[in-house]
Amino acid sequence: MQALTALDPQAIELLKRHNLWQQLVRAEVVAAAVGQEALSQEETEQAFAQQLERSGHDDLAALEQHLRDQGINPEHWRWQVLLPLRVRAHYRREFLSKAEARFLERKERLDRVVYSLLRVQDGGLARELYLRISGGEANFADLAHRYAEGPERNTKGIVGPVPLNQAHPALAERLRTSTPGTLLAPFQIQEWWLVARLESYTPARFDDSVAEQMAAELFEEWVQQETVGILKRLNQASDHTGQQTSPA
Repeated sequence: MQALTALDPQAIELLKRHNLWQQLVRAEVVAAAVGQEALSQEETEQAFAQQLERSGHDDLAALEQHLRDQGINPEHWRWQVLLPLRVRAHYRREFLSKAEARFLERKERLDRVVYSLLRVQDGGLARELYLRISGGEANFADLAHRYAEGPERNTKGIVGPVPLNQAHPALAERLRTSTPGTLLAPFQIQEWWLVARLESYTPARFDDSVAEQMAAELFEEWVQQETVGILKRLNQASDHTGQQTSPA
């Protein structure tokens, strides 16, 4: 992080004014972490070939000359093209082994549900509607469209598919332990009385794509923590320097 500490205080203030200081620190954290990740020749050639195709130039030399004409250093451009590959290689190497534990911690957020919901503020009305649905006198969708006092009225009671934890904890717990098609008796959450029915429950499964997602999230969390810590130290150093140079 020597490049950051060597910056002129006026340059830092300018970056802060334009809300770029934190972005710069974060970029340096990522660069320091992944800069030494080795990439295969096939990976690099494919990445540059994709960029060349998008640019419309005949060859890489022509593209790099175009970049120079635009005031862009081709080496900097190469770094940016390969950066996502280096990031991926890094989080795979450092965090893939922790991906399953992360998945288990977040499983409830990844499980998805579809459920019917009808909420009213009158407990007696909720009981009446529940009995009409359970007795087959009316269907859930029609009663939700007519009586629901929440946004589910616009969808005839259908909510989802959504992550299970998006629902209120009391509702989420009932849905988690229910079986599809079972109508839940009215229950109260704050000022609302709810009638609900689980329509489908899709548990998240730990596979390669989910493992990749979890590893990427763990890396991002690490980057955020490092960025916050470095910003704090740099700001403290800047304040200390300012105090030393202040006139007596």
